[in-house]
Amino acid sequence: MTEHAAPPLMTRFRIALQPANIHPNRWLGLMLLMLHLSIAFGHDAYWTRAFLLAHYGLFLLWQPLMGGNKKVDPRIAALIFAAAGLLVFWSWWVLALWLAVLIGLAGANTAGIQSPRQRTVYLLALTYLLAMLLAWVMPHVFRTDELPEPALLGVRYGLVWLPLLIVVLKPGARTAQQINVVDFFYGLMLFLMVLVLVLGSFTVVAVTKTDYLSALAQTLFAMALLLVVLSWLWNPRAGFGGLGQLLSRYLLSVGLPFEQWIQELAREAEYQRDPEAFIRAAVGSLDALPWLAGGNWATAKGSGQFGAQTAHALQFNYHGLQLDWYTPRPISPALQIHARLLSQLLGYFYQAKLREQQLQQNAYTQAIHETGARLTHDVKNLLQSMKTLVSAAQTSGPDQAVALQALMQRQLPQMTQRLQGTLDKLKVPQQVDDSLQAASLWWERVCEHYARDDIQFDMQPLGATVALPQDLFDSVLDNLIGNALRKRQEDKSVRISVRLDCSDGVTLSVCDSGEAAPDKVAQHLFDAPVTSENGLGIGLYQAARQAGQVGYALRLVSNVAGEVCFSLSRIK
Repeated sequence: MTEHAAPPLMTRFRIALQPANIHPNRWLGLMLLMLHLSIAFGHDAYWTRAFLLAHYGLFLLWQPLMGGNKKVDPRIAALIFAAAGLLVFWSWWVLALWLAVLIGLAGANTAGIQSPRQRTVYLLALTYLLAMLLAWVMPHVFRTDELPEPALLGVRYGLVWLPLLIVVLKPGARTAQQINVVDFFYGLMLFLMVLVLVLGSFTVVAVTKTDYLSALAQTLFAMALLLVVLSWLWNPRAGFGGLGQLLSRYLLSVGLPFEQWIQELAREAEYQRDPEAFIRAAVGSLDALPWLAGGNWATAKGSGQFGAQTAHALQFNYHGLQLDWYTPRPISPALQIHARLLSQLLGYFYQAKLREQQLQQNAYTQAIHETGARLTHDVKNLLQSMKTLVSAAQTSGPDQAVALQALMQRQLPQMTQRLQGTLDKLKVPQQVDDSLQAASLWWERVCEHYARDDIQFDMQPLGATVALPQDLFDSVLDNLIGNALRKRQEDKSVRISVRLDCSDGVTLSVCDSGEAAPDKVAQHLFDAPVTSENGLGIGLYQAARQAGQVGYALRLVSNVAGEVCFSLSRIK
Protein backbone atom coordinates (compact mmCIF):
# COMPACT_ATOMS: atom_id res chain seq x y z
CA MET A 1 0.00 0.00 0.00
CA THR A 2 1.30 3.41 -0.95
CA GLU A 3 1.36 6.04 1.77
CA HIS A 4 0.44 9.58 0.85
CA ALA A 5 2.89 12.19 2.07
CA ALA A 6 1.52 14.68 4.57
CA PRO A 7 1.02 18.20 3.24
CA PRO A 8 3.66 20.76 4.17
CA LEU A 9 3.21 22.85 7.28
CA MET A 10 2.41 26.07 5.35
CA THR A 11 -0.18 24.22 3.26
CA ARG A 12 -1.91 22.89 6.38
CA PHE A 13 -1.84 26.37 7.89
CA ARG A 14 -3.41 27.90 4.78
CA ILE A 15 -6.12 25.24 4.73
CA ALA A 16 -6.87 25.81 8.38
CA LEU A 17 -7.34 29.53 7.90
CA GLN A 18 -9.29 29.25 4.65
CA PRO A 19 -12.53 31.20 5.28
CA ALA A 20 -14.38 29.91 2.23
CA ASN A 21 -16.78 27.74 4.29
CA ILE A 22 -17.70 30.55 6.72
CA HIS A 23 -20.16 33.16 5.60
CA PRO A 24 -18.80 36.75 5.60
CA ASN A 25 -21.68 37.79 7.88
CA ARG A 26 -20.06 35.72 10.65
CA TRP A 27 -16.76 37.55 10.22
CA LEU A 28 -18.62 40.88 10.21
CA GLY A 29 -20.48 40.12 13.44
CA LEU A 30 -17.37 38.79 15.21
CA MET A 31 -15.33 41.78 14.01
CA LEU A 32 -17.85 44.23 15.50
CA LEU A 33 -18.06 42.18 18.70
CA MET A 34 -14.26 42.35 19.16
CA LEU A 35 -14.38 46.08 18.46
CA HIS A 36 -17.06 46.52 21.12
CA LEU A 37 -15.10 44.57 23.73
CA SER A 38 -11.95 46.58 22.99
CA ILE A 39 -13.35 50.13 23.25
CA ALA A 40 -16.62 50.00 25.21
CA PHE A 41 -14.92 49.42 28.56
CA GLY A 42 -12.39 52.20 28.46
CA HIS A 43 -8.98 53.06 27.09
CA ASP A 44 -6.91 51.54 29.88
CA ALA A 45 -8.42 48.06 30.18
CA TYR A 46 -5.76 45.36 29.98
CA TRP A 47 -7.61 43.39 27.28
CA THR A 48 -8.10 46.37 24.95
CA ARG A 49 -5.10 45.87 22.66
CA ALA A 50 -5.62 42.11 22.43
CA PHE A 51 -9.23 42.53 21.33
CA LEU A 52 -8.21 45.27 18.89
CA LEU A 53 -5.72 42.94 17.22
CA ALA A 54 -8.41 40.24 17.06
CA HIS A 55 -10.78 42.82 15.60
CA TYR A 56 -8.22 43.76 12.95
CA GLY A 57 -7.60 40.13 12.00
CA LEU A 58 -11.32 39.51 11.63
CA PHE A 59 -11.53 42.67 9.52
CA LEU A 60 -8.89 41.25 7.13
CA LEU A 61 -11.00 38.10 6.78
CA TRP A 62 -14.20 40.09 6.14
CA GLN A 63 -12.92 43.00 4.01
CA PRO A 64 -14.45 42.99 0.48
CA LEU A 65 -11.57 44.71 -1.33
CA MET A 66 -9.17 41.78 -1.87
CA GLY A 67 -9.88 38.08 -2.38
CA GLY A 68 -8.56 35.62 0.14
CA ASN A 69 -6.50 33.69 -2.44
CA LYS A 70 -4.85 36.70 -4.08
CA LYS A 71 -1.17 37.39 -3.72
CA VAL A 72 -0.56 40.53 -1.64
CA ASP A 73 1.90 43.11 -2.91
CA PRO A 74 4.70 43.90 -0.38
CA ARG A 75 3.70 47.55 -0.30
CA ILE A 76 0.11 46.63 0.53
CA ALA A 77 1.37 44.26 3.21
CA ALA A 78 3.42 47.10 4.72
CA LEU A 79 0.30 49.28 4.88
CA ILE A 80 -1.63 46.45 6.55
CA PHE A 81 1.01 46.08 9.30
CA ALA A 82 1.24 49.86 9.72
CA ALA A 83 -2.52 50.06 10.25
CA ALA A 84 -2.30 47.24 12.79
CA GLY A 85 0.43 49.09 14.71
CA LEU A 86 -1.59 52.30 14.62
CA LEU A 87 -4.61 50.54 16.09
CA VAL A 88 -2.52 48.98 18.88
CA PHE A 89 -1.37 52.42 20.05
CA TRP A 90 -4.70 54.03 19.32
CA SER A 91 -6.25 57.33 20.30
CA TRP A 92 -9.85 58.46 20.11
CA TRP A 93 -9.11 60.43 16.92
CA VAL A 94 -7.58 57.35 15.29
CA LEU A 95 -10.57 55.31 16.40
CA ALA A 96 -13.01 57.88 14.95
CA LEU A 97 -11.16 57.69 11.60
CA TRP A 98 -11.23 53.90 11.71
CA LEU A 99 -14.97 53.82 12.38
CA ALA A 100 -15.49 56.18 9.43
CA VAL A 101 -13.57 53.73 7.22
CA LEU A 102 -15.70 50.83 8.46
CA ILE A 103 -18.90 52.82 7.86
CA GLY A 104 -17.77 53.56 4.30
CA LEU A 105 -17.00 49.90 3.54
CA ALA A 106 -20.27 48.67 5.04
CA GLY A 107 -22.20 51.31 3.11
CA ALA A 108 -20.41 50.36 -0.12
CA ASN A 109 -21.58 46.78 0.37
CA THR A 110 -25.14 47.80 1.25
CA ALA A 111 -25.64 49.73 -2.01
CA GLY A 112 -25.16 46.64 -4.20
CA ILE A 113 -27.24 44.11 -2.21
CA GLN A 114 -30.68 43.00 -3.39
CA SER A 115 -31.50 40.40 -0.73
CA PRO A 116 -33.65 41.92 2.07
CA ARG A 117 -32.06 39.68 4.71
CA GLN A 118 -28.51 40.54 3.67
CA ARG A 119 -29.41 44.23 3.51
CA THR A 120 -30.76 43.95 7.06
CA VAL A 121 -27.39 42.58 8.22
CA TYR A 122 -25.48 45.56 6.85
CA LEU A 123 -28.05 48.03 8.13
CA LEU A 124 -27.54 46.57 11.61
CA ALA A 125 -23.78 46.96 11.16
CA LEU A 126 -24.17 50.58 10.05
CA THR A 127 -26.49 51.28 12.97
CA TYR A 128 -23.96 49.88 15.44
CA LEU A 129 -20.99 51.76 13.93
CA LEU A 130 -22.84 55.10 13.81
CA ALA A 131 -24.14 54.63 17.35
CA MET A 132 -20.66 53.86 18.67
CA LEU A 133 -19.22 56.84 16.82
CA LEU A 134 -21.81 59.38 17.96
CA ALA A 135 -22.60 58.08 21.46
CA TRP A 136 -19.18 56.84 22.58
CA VAL A 137 -16.15 57.82 20.49
CA MET A 138 -17.00 61.46 19.70
CA PRO A 139 -17.80 62.39 23.35
CA HIS A 140 -14.33 61.08 24.24
CA VAL A 141 -12.83 63.06 21.33
CA PHE A 142 -14.35 66.28 22.68
CA ARG A 143 -13.37 65.38 26.26
CA THR A 144 -16.88 65.91 27.56
CA ASP A 145 -17.87 65.21 31.11
CA GLU A 146 -18.63 61.73 32.34
CA LEU A 147 -21.50 60.16 30.42
CA PRO A 148 -24.75 59.61 32.31
CA GLU A 149 -25.13 56.17 33.78
CA PRO A 150 -28.05 55.17 31.49
CA ALA A 151 -26.06 56.18 28.38
CA LEU A 152 -23.01 54.30 29.66
CA LEU A 153 -25.02 51.15 30.31
CA GLY A 154 -26.77 51.48 26.94
CA VAL A 155 -23.47 51.66 25.06
CA ARG A 156 -21.75 48.86 26.94
CA TYR A 157 -24.59 46.37 27.32
CA GLY A 158 -27.23 47.53 24.83
CA LEU A 159 -25.26 47.96 21.60
CA VAL A 160 -23.47 44.63 22.07
CA TRP A 161 -26.66 42.85 20.98
CA LEU A 162 -26.36 44.21 17.43
CA PRO A 163 -23.10 42.31 16.62
CA LEU A 164 -24.50 39.21 18.33
CA LEU A 165 -27.65 39.46 16.21
CA ILE A 166 -25.52 39.68 13.06
CA VAL A 167 -23.63 36.53 14.09
CA VAL A 168 -26.73 34.46 14.78
CA LEU A 169 -28.81 35.78 11.87
CA LYS A 170 -28.91 33.09 9.18
CA PRO A 171 -27.96 34.40 5.74
CA GLY A 172 -30.07 33.68 2.65
CA ALA A 173 -29.20 30.96 0.16
CA ARG A 174 -28.12 33.32 -2.64
CA THR A 175 -26.57 36.14 -0.65
CA ALA A 176 -23.09 34.64 -0.77
CA GLN A 177 -22.80 35.60 -4.45
CA GLN A 178 -23.79 39.17 -3.69
CA ILE A 179 -21.34 39.86 -0.88
CA ASN A 180 -18.48 41.07 -3.07
CA VAL A 181 -20.50 43.75 -4.90
CA VAL A 182 -18.85 46.98 -3.70
CA ASP A 183 -19.91 50.48 -4.75
CA PHE A 184 -16.68 52.42 -4.17
CA PHE A 185 -18.22 55.77 -5.03
CA TYR A 186 -21.07 55.29 -2.57
CA GLY A 187 -18.64 54.12 0.15
CA LEU A 188 -16.31 57.07 -0.46
CA MET A 189 -19.19 59.55 -0.20
CA LEU A 190 -20.39 57.95 3.03
CA PHE A 191 -16.85 58.04 4.47
CA LEU A 192 -16.49 61.72 3.61
CA MET A 193 -19.88 62.55 5.13
CA VAL A 194 -18.86 60.90 8.41
CA LEU A 195 -15.61 62.88 8.39
CA VAL A 196 -17.53 66.09 7.77
CA LEU A 197 -19.84 65.22 10.65
CA VAL A 198 -16.93 64.62 13.06
CA LEU A 199 -14.84 67.60 11.99
CA GLY A 200 -17.89 69.89 11.68
CA SER A 201 -18.98 69.06 15.23
CA PHE A 202 -15.43 69.63 16.48
CA THR A 203 -15.31 73.01 14.71
CA VAL A 204 -18.66 74.11 16.19
CA VAL A 205 -17.51 73.11 19.68
CA ALA A 206 -14.18 74.88 19.24
CA VAL A 207 -15.68 78.12 17.85
CA THR A 208 -18.95 78.51 19.76
CA LYS A 209 -17.84 76.83 23.04
CA THR A 210 -21.16 74.98 23.09
CA ASP A 211 -21.81 71.49 24.36
CA TYR A 212 -21.39 68.37 22.24
CA LEU A 213 -25.10 67.61 21.65
CA SER A 214 -25.82 71.15 20.43
CA ALA A 215 -22.80 71.06 18.12
CA LEU A 216 -23.89 67.69 16.75
CA ALA A 217 -27.44 68.95 16.12
CA GLN A 218 -26.18 72.07 14.32
CA THR A 219 -23.81 70.01 12.16
CA LEU A 220 -26.53 67.51 11.25
CA PHE A 221 -28.91 70.34 10.31
CA ALA A 222 -26.26 72.01 8.11
CA MET A 223 -25.45 68.71 6.40
CA ALA A 224 -29.14 68.00 5.78
CA LEU A 225 -29.59 71.44 4.21
CA LEU A 226 -26.50 70.93 2.08
CA LEU A 227 -27.78 67.52 0.88
CA VAL A 228 -31.15 69.03 -0.08
CA VAL A 229 -29.42 71.72 -2.15
CA LEU A 230 -27.12 69.16 -3.79
CA SER A 231 -30.03 66.85 -4.60
CA TRP A 232 -31.80 69.75 -6.33
CA LEU A 233 -28.66 70.76 -8.23
CA TRP A 234 -28.10 67.15 -9.28
CA ASN A 235 -31.34 67.09 -11.32
CA PRO A 236 -32.97 70.56 -11.38
CA ARG A 237 -36.27 71.46 -13.10
CA ALA A 238 -35.40 74.92 -14.46
CA GLY A 239 -33.63 73.93 -17.68
CA PHE A 240 -30.13 73.56 -16.23
CA GLY A 241 -28.56 70.19 -17.00
CA GLY A 242 -27.53 69.61 -13.41
CA LEU A 243 -24.47 68.23 -11.66
CA GLY A 244 -25.34 64.72 -12.82
CA GLN A 245 -24.98 65.69 -16.47
CA LEU A 246 -21.75 67.57 -15.77
CA LEU A 247 -20.32 64.54 -13.98
CA SER A 248 -21.31 62.26 -16.86
CA ARG A 249 -19.64 64.59 -19.34
CA TYR A 250 -16.51 64.63 -17.21
CA LEU A 251 -16.38 60.85 -17.01
CA LEU A 252 -16.82 60.61 -20.78
CA SER A 253 -14.23 63.25 -21.59
CA VAL A 254 -11.61 62.39 -18.95
CA GLY A 255 -8.25 62.35 -20.71
CA LEU A 256 -9.32 64.24 -23.83
CA PRO A 257 -12.13 66.54 -25.07
CA PHE A 258 -14.74 64.04 -26.18
CA GLU A 259 -16.56 66.35 -28.62
CA GLN A 260 -13.29 67.39 -30.26
CA TRP A 261 -12.26 63.78 -30.82
CA ILE A 262 -15.69 62.92 -32.24
CA GLN A 263 -15.38 65.80 -34.71
CA GLU A 264 -11.91 64.59 -35.72
CA LEU A 265 -13.26 61.07 -36.13
CA ALA A 266 -16.14 62.28 -38.31
CA ARG A 267 -13.72 64.36 -40.41
CA GLU A 268 -11.49 61.36 -41.02
CA ALA A 269 -14.53 59.25 -41.90
CA GLU A 270 -15.53 61.85 -44.50
CA TYR A 271 -12.15 62.05 -46.24
CA GLN A 272 -10.82 58.51 -45.83
CA ARG A 273 -12.49 55.99 -48.13
CA ASP A 274 -10.36 52.96 -47.29
CA PRO A 275 -11.32 51.34 -43.93
CA GLU A 276 -7.72 50.54 -42.95
CA ALA A 277 -6.52 54.05 -43.83
CA PHE A 278 -9.35 55.48 -41.73
CA ILE A 279 -8.43 53.34 -38.70
CA ARG A 280 -4.76 54.26 -39.07
CA ALA A 281 -5.59 57.98 -39.08
CA ALA A 282 -8.15 57.73 -36.24
CA VAL A 283 -5.88 55.70 -33.96
CA GLY A 284 -2.95 58.05 -34.68
CA SER A 285 -4.92 60.93 -33.16
CA LEU A 286 -5.04 59.07 -29.81
CA ASP A 287 -1.25 59.13 -29.41
CA ALA A 288 -1.40 62.45 -27.56
CA LEU A 289 -3.52 61.12 -24.67
CA PRO A 290 -1.67 61.41 -21.33
CA TRP A 291 -3.06 58.11 -19.98
CA LEU A 292 -2.20 56.12 -23.12
CA ALA A 293 1.36 54.86 -23.72
CA GLY A 294 0.66 53.10 -27.02
CA GLY A 295 -1.61 50.74 -28.85
CA ASN A 296 -2.08 48.14 -31.58
CA TRP A 297 -4.88 47.64 -34.06
CA ALA A 298 -5.55 44.76 -36.41
CA THR A 299 -8.18 43.92 -39.02
CA ALA A 300 -8.59 41.15 -41.57
CA LYS A 301 -6.61 43.19 -44.13
CA GLY A 302 -4.04 45.14 -42.13
CA SER A 303 -2.57 46.13 -38.77
CA GLY A 304 -0.61 48.93 -37.15
CA GLN A 305 0.75 50.24 -33.90
CA PHE A 306 1.86 53.44 -32.19
CA GLY A 307 3.71 54.32 -29.00
CA ALA A 308 5.23 51.74 -26.68
CA GLN A 309 3.93 48.52 -25.19
CA THR A 310 3.64 48.18 -21.40
CA ALA A 311 2.55 45.49 -18.95
CA HIS A 312 -0.88 47.13 -18.48
CA ALA A 313 -3.07 46.37 -21.48
CA LEU A 314 -6.76 46.69 -22.36
CA GLN A 315 -8.10 44.55 -25.21
CA PHE A 316 -11.27 45.17 -27.18
CA ASN A 317 -12.75 43.57 -30.29
CA TYR A 318 -15.66 45.23 -32.07
CA HIS A 319 -16.95 44.42 -35.58
CA GLY A 320 -13.76 42.73 -36.73
CA LEU A 321 -11.47 45.44 -35.31
CA GLN A 322 -8.99 44.25 -32.65
CA LEU A 323 -7.70 47.06 -30.41
CA ASP A 324 -5.02 46.80 -27.72
CA TRP A 325 -4.43 49.86 -25.52
CA TYR A 326 -1.29 50.06 -23.34
CA THR A 327 -1.20 52.36 -20.30
CA PRO A 328 1.76 53.41 -18.12
CA ARG A 329 -0.04 52.20 -14.99
CA PRO A 330 -3.33 50.48 -14.07
CA ILE A 331 -6.18 52.85 -14.89
CA SER A 332 -9.35 53.60 -12.96
CA PRO A 333 -12.74 52.07 -13.80
CA ALA A 334 -13.87 55.43 -15.25
CA LEU A 335 -10.98 55.41 -17.73
CA GLN A 336 -11.71 51.77 -18.57
CA ILE A 337 -15.28 52.73 -19.46
CA HIS A 338 -13.88 55.64 -21.46
CA ALA A 339 -11.48 53.36 -23.37
CA ARG A 340 -14.29 50.90 -24.08
CA LEU A 341 -16.50 53.69 -25.44
CA LEU A 342 -13.73 54.97 -27.73
CA SER A 343 -13.10 51.43 -28.97
CA GLN A 344 -16.80 50.88 -29.68
CA LEU A 345 -16.97 54.12 -31.67
CA LEU A 346 -13.93 53.10 -33.71
CA GLY A 347 -15.52 49.70 -34.31
CA TYR A 348 -18.81 51.24 -35.46
CA PHE A 349 -17.07 53.67 -37.79
CA TYR A 350 -14.91 50.88 -39.17
CA GLN A 351 -17.99 48.76 -39.83
CA ALA A 352 -19.62 51.75 -41.57
CA LYS A 353 -16.55 52.16 -43.81
CA LEU A 354 -16.69 48.46 -44.68
CA ARG A 355 -20.36 48.77 -45.58
CA GLU A 356 -19.64 51.87 -47.64
CA GLN A 357 -16.94 50.00 -49.54
CA GLN A 358 -19.30 47.07 -50.07
CA LEU A 359 -22.04 49.38 -51.31
CA GLN A 360 -19.64 50.93 -53.83
CA GLN A 361 -18.74 47.49 -55.11
CA ASN A 362 -22.41 46.50 -55.25
CA ALA A 363 -23.25 49.72 -57.11
CA TYR A 364 -20.56 49.02 -59.68
CA THR A 365 -21.74 45.43 -60.07
CA GLN A 366 -25.34 46.62 -60.41
CA ALA A 367 -24.28 49.14 -63.06
CA ILE A 368 -22.60 46.36 -65.03
CA HIS A 369 -25.68 44.16 -64.65
CA GLU A 370 -28.09 46.89 -65.70
CA THR A 371 -25.91 47.86 -68.64
CA GLY A 372 -25.67 44.22 -69.72
CA ALA A 373 -29.44 43.85 -69.45
CA ARG A 374 -29.99 46.95 -71.56
CA LEU A 375 -27.41 45.85 -74.13
CA THR A 376 -29.08 42.46 -74.30
CA HIS A 377 -32.25 44.19 -75.43
CA ASP A 378 -30.27 46.25 -77.93
CA VAL A 379 -28.67 43.13 -79.37
CA LYS A 380 -32.06 41.43 -79.48
CA ASN A 381 -33.53 44.37 -81.39
CA LEU A 382 -30.57 44.38 -83.79
CA LEU A 383 -31.08 40.67 -84.35
CA GLN A 384 -34.74 41.30 -85.09
CA SER A 385 -33.76 43.98 -87.63
CA MET A 386 -31.30 41.59 -89.25
CA LYS A 387 -34.01 38.94 -89.47
CA THR A 388 -36.25 41.48 -91.16
CA LEU A 389 -33.57 42.26 -93.77
CA VAL A 390 -32.85 38.56 -94.32
CA SER A 391 -36.56 37.90 -94.74
CA ALA A 392 -36.80 40.75 -97.28
CA ALA A 393 -33.83 39.36 -99.22
CA GLN A 394 -35.28 35.85 -99.22
CA THR A 395 -38.75 36.89 -100.41
CA SER A 396 -37.74 39.50 -103.01
CA GLY A 397 -37.63 38.68 -106.71
CA PRO A 398 -35.21 39.72 -109.46
CA ASP A 399 -37.38 42.67 -110.36
CA GLN A 400 -36.95 43.99 -106.76
CA ALA A 401 -33.18 43.88 -106.76
CA VAL A 402 -32.78 47.67 -107.04
CA ALA A 403 -35.21 48.31 -104.15
CA LEU A 404 -33.55 45.61 -102.04
CA GLN A 405 -30.13 47.13 -102.68
CA ALA A 406 -31.40 50.57 -101.67
CA LEU A 407 -32.91 49.07 -98.49
CA MET A 408 -29.62 47.35 -97.64
CA GLN A 409 -27.65 50.54 -98.24
CA ARG A 410 -29.89 52.43 -95.83
CA GLN A 411 -30.30 49.82 -93.07
CA LEU A 412 -26.88 48.15 -92.86
CA PRO A 413 -24.92 51.34 -92.02
CA GLN A 414 -27.49 52.15 -89.31
CA MET A 415 -27.29 48.64 -87.90
CA THR A 416 -23.50 48.83 -87.96
CA GLN A 417 -23.61 52.14 -86.11
CA ARG A 418 -25.99 50.78 -83.47
CA LEU A 419 -23.87 47.64 -82.99
CA GLN A 420 -20.76 49.79 -82.58
CA GLY A 421 -22.54 51.87 -79.97
CA THR A 422 -23.47 48.68 -78.12
CA LEU A 423 -19.84 47.54 -78.07
CA ASP A 424 -18.73 50.97 -76.81
CA LYS A 425 -21.12 50.70 -73.88
CA LEU A 426 -19.53 47.41 -72.86
CA LYS A 427 -16.20 49.19 -72.41
CA VAL A 428 -17.57 51.78 -69.93
CA PRO A 429 -20.71 50.51 -68.14
CA GLN A 430 -21.58 53.94 -66.70
CA GLN A 431 -21.42 55.73 -70.07
CA VAL A 432 -24.64 57.27 -71.39
CA ASP A 433 -24.95 58.03 -75.12
CA ASP A 434 -26.80 61.36 -75.44
CA SER A 435 -25.86 62.17 -79.05
CA LEU A 436 -28.64 64.06 -80.85
CA GLN A 437 -30.22 63.43 -84.25
CA ALA A 438 -32.74 65.42 -86.20
CA ALA A 439 -36.26 64.24 -85.37
CA SER A 440 -37.28 64.09 -89.04
CA LEU A 441 -34.35 61.88 -90.00
CA TRP A 442 -34.89 59.60 -87.01
CA TRP A 443 -38.60 59.36 -87.82
CA GLU A 444 -37.92 58.49 -91.46
CA ARG A 445 -35.52 55.73 -90.43
CA VAL A 446 -38.00 54.30 -87.92
CA CYS A 447 -40.82 54.24 -90.46
CA GLU A 448 -38.65 52.37 -92.93
CA HIS A 449 -37.44 49.94 -90.24
CA TYR A 450 -40.98 48.92 -89.16
CA ALA A 451 -42.62 49.26 -92.58
CA ARG A 452 -43.39 45.53 -92.77
CA ASP A 453 -44.98 45.28 -89.26
CA ASP A 454 -48.34 46.97 -89.97
CA ILE A 455 -47.81 49.82 -87.53
CA GLN A 456 -49.52 53.20 -87.85
CA PHE A 457 -47.00 56.09 -87.68
CA ASP A 458 -48.04 59.69 -87.13
CA MET A 459 -45.79 62.75 -86.72
CA GLN A 460 -47.47 66.12 -86.10
CA PRO A 461 -46.21 68.69 -86.74
CA LEU A 462 -43.09 67.87 -88.73
CA GLY A 463 -40.00 68.89 -86.72
CA ALA A 464 -37.37 69.64 -89.30
CA THR A 465 -35.17 71.51 -86.79
CA VAL A 466 -36.04 69.49 -83.68
CA ALA A 467 -33.36 67.07 -82.36
CA LEU A 468 -33.71 64.11 -80.02
CA PRO A 469 -31.32 61.67 -78.25
CA GLN A 470 -31.08 58.89 -80.79
CA ASP A 471 -29.91 56.08 -78.51
CA LEU A 472 -32.64 56.69 -75.93
CA PHE A 473 -35.48 56.90 -78.46
CA ASP A 474 -34.21 53.81 -80.30
CA SER A 475 -34.06 51.78 -77.09
CA VAL A 476 -37.47 52.92 -75.78
CA LEU A 477 -39.21 52.47 -79.15
CA ASP A 478 -37.72 49.01 -79.68
CA ASN A 479 -38.89 47.89 -76.23
CA LEU A 480 -42.41 49.32 -76.57
CA ILE A 481 -42.99 48.01 -80.11
CA GLY A 482 -41.47 44.65 -79.21
CA ASN A 483 -43.94 44.28 -76.30
CA ALA A 484 -46.84 45.28 -78.54
CA LEU A 485 -45.80 42.82 -81.28
CA ARG A 486 -45.72 40.01 -78.68
CA LYS A 487 -49.35 40.87 -77.86
CA ARG A 488 -50.19 40.69 -81.58
CA GLN A 489 -48.73 37.19 -81.74
CA GLU A 490 -51.43 36.09 -79.27
CA ASP A 491 -54.17 38.27 -80.76
CA LYS A 492 -53.95 39.13 -84.48
CA SER A 493 -56.48 41.96 -84.09
CA VAL A 494 -54.17 44.11 -81.91
CA ARG A 495 -53.54 47.51 -83.47
CA ILE A 496 -50.29 49.39 -82.85
CA SER A 497 -49.77 53.13 -83.32
CA VAL A 498 -46.71 55.34 -82.86
CA ARG A 499 -46.92 59.11 -82.63
CA LEU A 500 -44.16 61.72 -82.43
CA ASP A 501 -45.32 65.18 -81.30
CA CYS A 502 -42.82 68.01 -81.85
CA SER A 503 -45.11 70.96 -81.05
CA ASP A 504 -43.85 71.44 -77.47
CA GLY A 505 -40.55 69.64 -77.20
CA VAL A 506 -40.44 66.00 -78.29
CA THR A 507 -42.99 63.47 -77.06
CA LEU A 508 -43.06 59.87 -78.29
CA SER A 509 -46.26 57.87 -77.75
CA VAL A 510 -46.76 54.15 -78.39
CA CYS A 511 -50.24 52.65 -78.01
CA ASP A 512 -51.79 49.26 -78.64
CA SER A 513 -55.27 47.76 -78.32
CA GLY A 514 -54.16 44.65 -76.43
CA GLU A 515 -54.64 43.51 -72.86
CA ALA A 516 -53.71 45.85 -69.99
CA ALA A 517 -50.74 45.11 -67.76
CA PRO A 518 -51.65 43.64 -64.33
CA ASP A 519 -51.91 46.20 -61.53
CA LYS A 520 -49.02 44.66 -59.55
CA VAL A 521 -46.81 44.86 -62.63
CA ALA A 522 -47.92 48.37 -63.57
CA GLN A 523 -47.17 49.77 -60.09
CA HIS A 524 -43.48 48.80 -60.29
CA LEU A 525 -42.98 48.76 -64.03
CA PHE A 526 -40.36 51.52 -64.00
CA ASP A 527 -39.06 51.04 -60.42
CA ALA A 528 -37.57 47.54 -60.48
CA PRO A 529 -37.32 44.44 -62.66
CA VAL A 530 -40.72 42.73 -62.72
CA THR A 531 -41.45 39.18 -63.76
CA SER A 532 -44.21 39.04 -66.36
CA GLU A 533 -45.61 36.43 -68.72
CA ASN A 534 -45.60 38.98 -71.55
CA GLY A 535 -41.95 39.88 -71.07
CA LEU A 536 -42.68 43.32 -69.52
CA GLY A 537 -40.41 44.43 -66.73
CA ILE A 538 -36.66 44.43 -67.17
CA GLY A 539 -36.70 46.12 -70.59
CA LEU A 540 -38.97 48.99 -69.56
CA TYR A 541 -37.16 49.32 -66.22
CA GLN A 542 -33.85 49.79 -68.03
CA ALA A 543 -35.45 52.14 -70.55
CA ALA A 544 -36.92 54.27 -67.74
CA ARG A 545 -33.51 54.50 -65.99
CA GLN A 546 -31.82 55.43 -69.28
CA ALA A 547 -34.45 58.11 -69.87
CA GLY A 548 -33.91 59.60 -66.44
CA GLN A 549 -30.15 59.85 -67.04
CA VAL A 550 -30.67 62.17 -70.04
CA GLY A 551 -33.53 64.25 -68.60
CA TYR A 552 -36.53 62.33 -69.99
CA ALA A 553 -39.34 60.40 -68.32
CA LEU A 554 -41.09 57.24 -69.50
CA ARG A 555 -44.69 57.01 -68.30
CA LEU A 556 -47.62 54.65 -68.56
CA VAL A 557 -50.34 57.07 -69.70
CA SER A 558 -53.21 54.58 -70.08
CA ASN A 559 -53.54 51.01 -68.85
CA VAL A 560 -56.99 49.72 -69.75
CA ALA A 561 -57.95 46.85 -72.01
CA GLY A 562 -57.98 48.07 -75.60
CA GLU A 563 -55.91 51.16 -74.89
CA VAL A 564 -52.43 50.72 -73.42
CA CYS A 565 -50.31 53.82 -74.04
CA PHE A 566 -46.77 54.80 -73.08
CA SER A 567 -45.20 58.21 -73.52
CA LEU A 568 -41.60 59.45 -73.50
CA SER A 569 -41.08 63.17 -72.97
CA ARG A 570 -38.59 65.58 -71.45
CA ILE A 571 -38.89 66.29 -67.73
CA LYS A 572 -40.11 69.85 -67.20
